[in-house]
Amino acid sequence: MSDADGRRLATVRHVPSTAALLAAASGLGLGLSLIVAIGAQNAFVLRQGLRAEHVGAVVAVCTASDAVLIAAGVGGAGALVTREPAVLRVVGLAGAAFLFGYGALAARRALRPAGLVATGTGGRTALAATVVTCLGLTWLNPHVYLDTVALLGTLSGTYGSDRWAFGAGAALGSLLWFTGLGYGARLLRPVFARPAAWRVLDTIIAAVMVALAVSLALRVLR
Repeated sequence: MSDADGRRLATVRHVPSTAALLAAASGLGLGLSLIVAIGAQNAFVLRQGLRAEHVGAVVAVCTASDAVLIAAGVGGAGALVTREPAVLRVVGLAGAAFLFGYGALAARRALRPAGLVATGTGGRTALAATVVTCLGLTWLNPHVYLDTVALLGTLSGTYGSDRWAFGAGAALGSLLWFTGLGYGARLLRPVFARPAAWRVLDTIIAAVMVALAVSLALRVLR
């Protein structure tokens, strides 16, 4: 075999098969369908995007977390999640307390709203505090484990050797969604220059967080 034939053969081997591309597309569609919903994580990303505050860090934390959880599910950790309900119970109670606390902070902001400031950095939250909050909203939510680890992990098994392509598609969906939500929120900045708009948003966020906290607590205590 000539060197040219060898290079062509190596190139062919590295081209994804049709089955792998279909698996990736399925993972992308399912990943987006699970993540595009009103929830604690999305509400936080939206708020950071509107404030143009540590958006890159928030998007990175969310997408990296999803990638790790999806990889764990594809690698077989989904069975552990479904076999050990006590793990989800502990995470659920911690998540409920965290969501309730964040909801209380949002309610307090709704009582004293402030519009976006065109210049200056007054009132900005420290990067470390933002990252910790984002990690809490992500990793203390039992639904994340059920959706990414258990559900996506189980479904990936139906694609056999292409299960990692399915997982890569789901991770890509997470990257596209959080990037679009975080950086696309700036289009709404003129609206949120008015304190009244922040009052409405923070009231909705507070209601969503508290409702999720109560729902989680009731579910894990049954």
